[in-house]
Amino acid sequence: MGVIPEASTIISLVFFYATTFAKFEQGYPTGRPIVSYQRKHHLQTAVAAVAFMECDLIVLGVSPGFGARLLPICQRPTTYSVGLHSKICPSVRSLLLSRLKSCSCAVVNVVESNPISDVTQKHARNSEERVHQVGLDNRNVGDQGIVGGNVKARSLVWDGKKRLIQYSGMLRTCASQGALNEGKAIHGQVIKNGIHPDMHLWVSLVNVYSKCGDSLYARKVLGEMPDRDVVSWTTLIHGFVVKGLGVDAVNLFCEMKKDDTRANDFSLATGLKACSLCLDLGFGKQLHAEAVKAGFFSDDFVGSALVDLYAKCGQLELANKVLFCMPEQNVVSWNALLNGYAQEGNGNQVLKLFCKMTELDMRLNKFTLSTVLKGCANVENLRAGQVVHSLVVKVGFEVDEFLGCSLVDMYSKCRMAIDAVKVFRTIKDPDVVAWSAIITCLDQQGQYQEMARLFHSMISTGISPNQFTLSSIISAATDLGDLRFGESIHTLIWKYGYESDLPVSNALITMYMKIGCVKNGAQVFEAMTEHDLISWNALLSGAHDLGPRVFHQMLAEGRKPNMYSFISILRSCSSLLDADLGKQVHSHIIKTSLHDNDFVGTALIDMYAKSRLLDDAVIAFSRLSNRDLFSWTVIITGYVQSDQAEKAVASFSQMQQEGVKPNEFTLAGCLSACSRIAMLENGR
Repeated sequence: MGVIPEASTIISLVFFYATTFAKFEQGYPTGRPIVSYQRKHHLQTAVAAVAFMECDLIVLGVSPGFGARLLPICQRPTTYSVGLHSKICPSVRSLLLSRLKSCSCAVVNVVESNPISDVTQKHARNSEERVHQVGLDNRNVGDQGIVGGNVKARSLVWDGKKRLIQYSGMLRTCASQGALNEGKAIHGQVIKNGIHPDMHLWVSLVNVYSKCGDSLYARKVLGEMPDRDVVSWTTLIHGFVVKGLGVDAVNLFCEMKKDDTRANDFSLATGLKACSLCLDLGFGKQLHAEAVKAGFFSDDFVGSALVDLYAKCGQLELANKVLFCMPEQNVVSWNALLNGYAQEGNGNQVLKLFCKMTELDMRLNKFTLSTVLKGCANVENLRAGQVVHSLVVKVGFEVDEFLGCSLVDMYSKCRMAIDAVKVFRTIKDPDVVAWSAIITCLDQQGQYQEMARLFHSMISTGISPNQFTLSSIISAATDLGDLRFGESIHTLIWKYGYESDLPVSNALITMYMKIGCVKNGAQVFEAMTEHDLISWNALLSGAHDLGPRVFHQMLAEGRKPNMYSFISILRSCSSLLDADLGKQVHSHIIKTSLHDNDFVGTALIDMYAKSRLLDDAVIAFSRLSNRDLFSWTVIITGYVQSDQAEKAVASFSQMQQEGVKPNEFTLAGCLSACSRIAMLENGR
């Protein structure tokens, strides 16, 4: 025929022939010929088509009900069908065989090119039963007589090896795209068609389930494998590592060893990556010893994984030794060590290693430069950051979202907001991460107007903000004290579905409390499904009248107060002049070993001074290791309000001797003391 018909054409052909046969079965009035020569020709063709297409419909996944309607002859006894087959004339028989072989091939092509369909998923369970009913067994391919008489036909010949390769390729695609449902559908096709997987297909099945996050099915497939080798085990472990399940991956590695499977270089590197994820330094050292024993220490992947493990676990000296003991150092191992020092905040060491890396003519990539920029930001080394920026331009790297965010962060930490904005504007298509970075930068530098304009531009370009963007813009509204602006941001939070996000809700509570809308802040707090210590502290920071009740409720729910919790409740006690509660809080502070904290101590001095308990205030003041201007002002004002002007003046003189410069409030308190004791000369 030249052209292979589509599945719809095949079904239409069979439907036409089957309809003709149905009319023949109904018969005609008595005395008339039952069937003409033309009808006999259609009948014979329909019978042969049914014999071939019954198998093809099963392969296509057609339901039994639809098959029964489409092919009535399928429901007839086999002997009856065979009897009809024997009446096919030779000319029709040869034409049918050529056509139906093409049809069968077309059906196979349709199934193989698109094995994932609703019909396939719906009928995968009873596929084996239907294949058995029509006698199609892909495991035994050969010449079979499917009709009686002299008519013989060759059954569907499946190229087994090619099909296994094709299924493996489709499963790899599903794994790379995270398409779990499609992977399950392909697995169903494998089972449905009675295919016996080879080792490669087994590994592909394990790979798709593990990388798509279905660890249960991945384990089941591994358990059903007739022969588990190091490749299958490593595939499952690697899938867990990709999903960030470090602990499970380590446990699987232990199971592999119990299964007497010897690890290779790739499995050791994967196991070390798993240890890096869960920071399991002890097991990582065991794998290090095994790598040395097995002779894999010189492998690039194993060496880089070891450097990464020791760097992430804070063992930077060991990471250094491993790197410089490697026979061939690559950019991956260098980046791992650089990132370890950057995470530790040791920007100077990052710069030293980077200089050594350039001396060795190591090839730099974007991750290298981004890590060095992070080190420059940690130590606020603007000059070094600008040198790296010029290197980015010299090498020819495009300032994309990855490098752009690092440059923005570096200029932000070095208090160069204008340069950060210039870098941001060079990014071609900034994503939400880049937008969040520049908005956070402007928030930290107090550039609230420019920050609001950029936020409006981000919304206008169609990019939806994330929780970090919204938290930064809420912080700007808090510092501006603009209630209307804050309420508009609150509306956007509802629009983009972040009303239940914990950090965003905490920022909203803080904003409302600092602006003075205690009721709105309390409503946000009550609407939250979960609260952390930051939520309670945000509520305490503004609810001075409700402070004691909020503090008691926080303790009742098992929350352990921190420094900010005690400062807020002490301020509440000061405003309510509740010295009894203040003393109870003081005892709680001593129990939690925060009595030496200068910020908590200053809040205690303020509470005791306003409650006219100057002796307790003086004791708390004497325990301060660093007396700042605020603590001196509080103690001087407390002496003045308690009619102890001489002590107030003496404290002022002592403050000056310690080199603390007074402000207007300190001077006002001291002048008030002078006026009370009529010391005009001292007052002048």
